[in-house]
Amino acid sequence: MKTKVKRVPKRGHYDKETIYRILDNSYYCHVGFIHENYPVVIPTAYGRLNDYIFIHGSSASRMMKNLQTGLEVCVTITKMTGFVMAKSMFHHSMNYESVVLFGRAEWVQGKDEKLLALKAFSDGIVPGRWNEARPPNDKELKGTMVLKLKIEEASAKIRDEGVKDDAIDAALDIWTGVIPIHEQFGEPILANDLKISDSVMQLMKA
Repeated sequence: MKTKVKRVPKRGHYDKETIYRILDNSYYCHVGFIHENYPVVIPTAYGRLNDYIFIHGSSASRMMKNLQTGLEVCVTITKMTGFVMAKSMFHHSMNYESVVLFGRAEWVQGKDEKLLALKAFSDGIVPGRWNEARPPNDKELKGTMVLKLKIEEASAKIRDEGVKDDAIDAALDIWTGVIPIHEQFGEPILANDLKISDSVMQLMKA
């Protein structure tokens, strides 16, 4: 089983609720595949709808052209949540949430499914933005390839713990603890004098 967590297996999670929660709380992934006999890993944004994640890109993209042929692919999503500072360098660590997916991407060709996938992608990043902006026209749709990967062979791994120092280091006068890492949206940088859209305002309040 490719998705079985082997290193510290107690941190492994295989239920859909945990996996989908992590997927829905992030925006980008790393896609790994073999291209001309060497490994390639590409960072890209993604969206989720039901039991699929979607990625999109130019129809001329090396990654998209390779994956639409049915290559085996590994997709990873990671969110760092804290630096764990111990008394010894050996026990320094990080808190995190991650998901690993394996499978073969499918080419989304039908116009209706393609638009649904792009809406899921857009609203997964800024909820409601799809209904505010102009939808893609036929030329833009033709130049955009959409792929989907079923969330079937997947696992999550989570570390959400404090410091684990050795007893021998207990007396050392060294500060230890966890430094939390938080994602935060900044003030929007306006491109025109129109009021900020509802979707962006809601995102700022989230």
